[in-house]
Amino acid sequence: MDVILLIIGAVFLIKGADFFVDGASNIAKLFKIPPLIIGLTVVAFGTSAPEASVSITASINNLNDISFGNIIGSNLMNTMVILGISAVFSPIIVKERMVKKEIPFNLLATFILIIFFFVGYRTINRIEGVLLLTLFAWFIFYLIKNAKNTLMVDTEDLTHISKLKSSILLIVGLIGIILGGQFVTQSASNIAINLGMSEILVGLTIVALGTSLPELITSLVAAIKKENDIALGNIIGSNIFNILLVLGLSSIISPISMDTQAIVDLVILFVITTITLMFAFTGKKINRYEGFALLVLYGVYLTYIIIRN
Repeated sequence: MDVILLIIGAVFLIKGADFFVDGASNIAKLFKIPPLIIGLTVVAFGTSAPEASVSITASINNLNDISFGNIIGSNLMNTMVILGISAVFSPIIVKERMVKKEIPFNLLATFILIIFFFVGYRTINRIEGVLLLTLFAWFIFYLIKNAKNTLMVDTEDLTHISKLKSSILLIVGLIGIILGGQFVTQSASNIAINLGMSEILVGLTIVALGTSLPELITSLVAAIKKENDIALGNIIGSNIFNILLVLGLSSIISPISMDTQAIVDLVILFVITTITLMFAFTGKKINRYEGFALLVLYGVYLTYIIIRN
């Protein structure tokens, strides 16, 4: 029964995120927001909604290992698997502002978690949660300010976009994401207990994969269509949303205690994000070879955490 619920939850998450992104993207286009900003905000928020639903639900149920493991596992999967697959299908051109601002900011958010690990004695408390949300609010303010300075010229016929239909997609998608998150959290937790797996391993693998599927689908399709700004913006934006917004909210609901081995996962995430920044900086793009290298690194990491747990 748990396996069936897990599958149903995954379907709800995928379709819910699909509807949400379509509705939100259409609304954003009506306001002439650039693709990169859409990727960093609207699309990133939509595809991060499953992580938010799962981690917040897990936090309410005091399943801290799943809550934390889901976020770190999702960010690792976003950076290594989703970015890697997208780059293998179509090399991703990286704009200068991503190299100088958004990717370094992602790196900073990860480094802050490492600091919290030591300062908070392996716990993200409510005060630190508020700090994460404050930093998230600043990030959103920065993006909104940037969007106002770079509004698109209206060159596209938007008469085919219905505000009512887009709003309905937005609401239906959000409901699907919330329900899917609840199904995935509960069923994954039960499966972990039945199989003798630790909650942190389930969070880093099964739950992370299920909640990262929307990012995978969105970024892969965007890369194939040469929509590099949306593909990369979705990944980097999702990583920032996951750490600052999702972990911030989750830790305010219930302080999150981190497993001793969590520092290894955090350091690996920091190193991988640094490598991604180097790839983007050197050639102003992430090519197929670099994408393949990220996939290989994830294979090594996956082997490590399975043996470790």
